[in-house]
Amino acid sequence: MSSLANNYNRRKISFKYGRGSFLYSTNGKKYLDFVQGIAVNSLGHANPYLVKALIKQAKKVWHVSNAFQIPEAEKLAKMLTKKTFADKIIFQNSGAEATEAAIKIARKYFFSLGKPNKNRILCIKNSFHGRTIAAIYASGSKKMTEGYGPKVPGFDHIDFRNLKPRFPNLRNKITKNTAAIMVESIMGEGGIKTIPDKCLKYLRKICNEKKILLILDEVQSGIGRSGKFFAFESSKIKPDIVPIAKGIGGGFPIGAVLMTNKVAKVMIPGSHGSTFGGNPNACAVGAEVMKQMFKPKFLNNVKKMSDYFFIKLNNLKNNYPKIIKEIRGKGLLIGIQLLVNQKKFIKLLERNNLLTIRAAENVVRILPPLNVKKNEIDQAIKIINKVCAGYN
Repeated sequence: MSSLANNYNRRKISFKYGRGSFLYSTNGKKYLDFVQGIAVNSLGHANPYLVKALIKQAKKVWHVSNAFQIPEAEKLAKMLTKKTFADKIIFQNSGAEATEAAIKIARKYFFSLGKPNKNRILCIKNSFHGRTIAAIYASGSKKMTEGYGPKVPGFDHIDFRNLKPRFPNLRNKITKNTAAIMVESIMGEGGIKTIPDKCLKYLRKICNEKKILLILDEVQSGIGRSGKFFAFESSKIKPDIVPIAKGIGGGFPIGAVLMTNKVAKVMIPGSHGSTFGGNPNACAVGAEVMKQMFKPKFLNNVKKMSDYFFIKLNNLKNNYPKIIKEIRGKGLLIGIQLLVNQKKFIKLLERNNLLTIRAAENVVRILPPLNVKKNEIDQAIKIINKVCAGYN
């Protein structure tokens, strides 16, 4: 009997090792892994560049407190500010911590302006911002908050209808106490629902008009997964705060909050902290992820592979209209919305050696590494086609 708590419904499968897009199970099977730790292994399993970076750093310094300067953190922060909208960075350990920090920063910003009651965050109902006590109430999902009362105050919610250029009744939801709007650029757990560029531009416009902050959660959609470094970049807007995690460490735990100078200036010594945030090993690996990702043609290749994958998936949708309802997403953050049982479909894919994972709205999530090869996509398409053809 396992000594682990039963808070995960784990599949009866474990792995000896992984290489690139593939995992090799303890019972000798080879799987095409299109989960990749849920969009975490941005460069695949056991990437030699990341392994080398980690070993090199591990032989030097494993961990020091943020009471001291950490050169590896300084290096990664500089790489991020050079390539993004951000002026300042605070490192964390996970996406949930990064979104929590983003909430704190937004509230602290208005407190510093003498507006302590301007502290409410407007979020999308049934979104996902992590599993901490505040983050689940930010998400506004009954499934996630049930049993975790009393309710954490300070969050309001708006509905998002896919492909609408605007949020219904958004202006009416903003009050004198609203500090920020926080949304995922692409709703991952919520069903791979992409917020259109027009909609993101509208949010920026409203935030400017109301003099409130815009927080774009790019924990799952960021770090090249959309074909751009951040999914919001196609809208050509500039947010105030962006929490990230997952892909930036390529499998090593690290998160961060990216900010403009405007908001970062309120984060004075003692205002926020993290024991492991800025860990030298994590930052050394993160710097290598950045180095690989900004090589010439890397992000263009993500888009190229994405375009190819979407064409193939939409062909399957047309061939199996009673099984596949919609192909969703952007880049290599892909969702297949089904008309059949999601759990059974995922199990059949696994039996045929393709690993995927669920999302809301009966969606199967497809998350290959960003350096996936064309023949690996072909292999996945072949398996999905086989499952659809034999479905009953």
